[in-house]
Amino acid sequence: MLANAGAAAAAAAERARRMREEEEEMTPYSDRDIAEGWEFKIMRSNTASFRKPELLRQMLTEEAATGWQMVEKFDDSRVRLKRPRDFQPSDSEFAATGRDPYRTNFGISQGMLVFWILSGAFGGVAALMALIFFLVAKR
Repeated sequence: MLANAGAAAAAAAERARRMREEEEEMTPYSDRDIAEGWEFKIMRSNTASFRKPELLRQMLTEEAATGWQMVEKFDDSRVRLKRPRDFQPSDSEFAATGRDPYRTNFGISQGMLVFWILSGAFGGVAALMALIFFLVAKR
């Protein structure tokens, strides 16, 4: 069981590395982008939330409040955004909304996702062991 969890974690780390590498190749910034004073970020969803148009709209609405606009959707898990570098609403505006203008994750965090997956796996094993114990004890 733990070997499978280790293999899954290694596979996830490799996938994340490939995605970062792909993003670097997919996101060349022109001299014009830099000269015009844009800053960029990539929003990520650990559960492919951007496949659902209503969740993509929700994320874009939330990010628009801090000046970000969509440049392109890479896939159901990644969207590139940009905003003028000189976009400077006051800190009190950010504090009032509770929004972090530099967040890069939408939805459940990677740590929480791993927690739920492992909880389900260990819970399933515990339930199976309890069933086996019950069946053996019943004989």
